[in-house]
Amino acid sequence: MTMPIQVAVCGPRDCTPADAENAREIGRLLAEHGVTVLCGGGRGVMAAVAEGASAAGGLVIGIRPDTDSGSICAGLSAVLYTGIGEARNAIIVNSGDAVIVVGGSWGTLSELALANRRGGIPIVTIGGWQILDADGNPMEAAVVADSPEAAVTEALTRAGRRL
Repeated sequence: MTMPIQVAVCGPRDCTPADAENAREIGRLLAEHGVTVLCGGGRGVMAAVAEGASAAGGLVIGIRPDTDSGSICAGLSAVLYTGIGEARNAIIVNSGDAVIVVGGSWGTLSELALANRRGGIPIVTIGGWQILDADGNPMEAAVVADSPEAAVTEALTRAGRRL
């Protein structure tokens, strides 16, 4: 049996309207490609990607840092309550066949760093962090996408999915 591809979508709980719209569209596009969406299961980018994917009939797994069922967003198909705080970020990025980072916050930066530390998986950013080395030169931490369509295409193509 072939498992469906899983894509982790990471982003801030306090996001911009543009980040929310990008995440919603990314969720929709991933669902239309039959991808299982992994997210943090809370507000902001997490809620937007869950909304977009679930509205398109997709499977969305929320991986929570807490055990509070009152803190989850709508649109989740299932929730994993970890009770391990922000350490759950490692679970999110280690469970994906690709990672899409939308926007930027400290938690999102940790997910970007953990995905890079993991290595061997596609990482795509849209509207997020730019990482500089000690000399101020940009580091290649992820493929930069300029649209939700480009983000999904890059993630799925680089993960070996034919589109």
